[in-house]
Amino acid sequence: MTTNTPCLRKFEKSLPIALLRSREATMRLFKPFIDIHDLTMPQWRVIRALAEADALDAKTLAERCVILPPSLTRIFRSLSQRGLISQVACDDGRRHMVRLTSQGRALFQHVVEISEPSYQRLADAFGPDRLDTLLDLLNELRDTVQSMDALEELPEPSAPRYAARA
Repeated sequence: MTTNTPCLRKFEKSLPIALLRSREATMRLFKPFIDIHDLTMPQWRVIRALAEADALDAKTLAERCVILPPSLTRIFRSLSQRGLISQVACDDGRRHMVRLTSQGRALFQHVVEISEPSYQRLADAFGPDRLDTLLDLLNELRDTVQSMDALEELPEPSAPRYAARA
């Protein structure tokens, strides 16, 4: 009996697995700096994104930080209660704009100061040029996948068909 099962690459060569493993290894390096401030990684991503802008709207933050809108609402509430972000008045009542408070900026600066030596150790070990190239390639990969999604409708996965047991 022959099957038409496509040949699958080896587990070690699976892009999703390699990306996941790299993410987990990298997060182990940086997560302790977030944990000591009782922040979640999504909360840190919001703080990190706001540190580079005066104010951002919820849609932009959701996209930039890869956070679903319902989760972002909870993050806003938590960071606001802690005095780390504040709402910004906006002419468009449909947009929810926020910015870091001075307390939020101080926390950001502190995390940068204590985590930067780890980032430098990583860059030195991996190679600063290789790290820059990797970041560029990952961004290109994301853009490629997103453009593929826009150009063609991806097939819906079908439910698996298993042989019935007798």
